[in-house]
Amino acid sequence: MVVIRLSRGGAKARPFYNIVVADKRVRRDGRFIERLGFYNPLAKDGEEKLRVAQDRLTYWRGVGAQASPTVERLLKDGATNAAPAAAAA
Repeated sequence: MVVIRLSRGGAKARPFYNIVVADKRVRRDGRFIERLGFYNPLAKDGEEKLRVAQDRLTYWRGVGAQASPTVERLLKDGATNAAPAAAAA
């Protein structure tokens, strides 16, 4: 099965996560098929916290990739946070 999940990077006590498409059997930070974006939990006010290539996300979901519960939560939270910003513009 193909999954959309987080792959950890960054230094000790400074996590940074890539949102990747990978085979479920491969370890968390191992080989992946495609990088879709990133999540920076420690982002400051001026920094981008979440970026996802929506077209590629739609493609992978269309061919059967399952998102992890954490990625689902991030995408849902990111969509609700982006909607007020788009309405203000």
